[in-house]
Amino acid sequence: MILFYAAGASSQAPHILLREAGLNFQLEKVDLATHCWSGGDYRTINQKACVPALKLDDGDVLTECAVILQFIADQAPSYRLLPPKDTRERYHALEWLNFISTEIHKNFITSERHGGVAANFLSKTLQGQALTRLQVMPRLEYVDSRLTSSRYLAGEHFSAPDAYLYTILNWARRLGIDLAQLPALQDFFERVSERPAVQETMQIEGAPHALLEHNSE
Repeated sequence: MILFYAAGASSQAPHILLREAGLNFQLEKVDLATHCWSGGDYRTINQKACVPALKLDDGDVLTECAVILQFIADQAPSYRLLPPKDTRERYHALEWLNFISTEIHKNFITSERHGGVAANFLSKTLQGQALTRLQVMPRLEYVDSRLTSSRYLAGEHFSAPDAYLYTILNWARRLGIDLAQLPALQDFFERVSERPAVQETMQIEGAPHALLEHNSE
């Protein structure tokens, strides 16, 4: 398998999960501004020109973060990265994946992302960042309230939705959202940060692009 990724983008979640699952895979970094990877035009791999994309050994390509996370989890069932199929717990875990994808992930993206800055998956202006915080805070507060009764989104065991949420929380921190005001999320973030697969992923990907010219990130 080949995971096409950009540092710090939503592709970070399947990157983490591939390592959690102990699967064999290769990484290909994509320049989202030029649509290039080491093999040429990335749009020949994914016409949507975004990451992640997961190219399977038979040449088929999966896109969309939530779908790729489900696929990875199902390749390593013994790791319990999703509950077993046809169980009520499975549907609740998929409920989290869909909520993160539609209600949190997409609310981090403002209209300025499509204003000629293709590589910028987070707002680069102070005004845009303020709008993003306004949009995402109610969703993060909801997740925080749910995490007061469990260590992870699907219970007491790390699973695919947690990799997605961790990636999103990195975005929140880059936009100046203080997780200390969301104590359950803060504890979750610190707990997940300690996982070896997460630490390896963060080291390999390195820092994402700076949001503002004066920003040292």
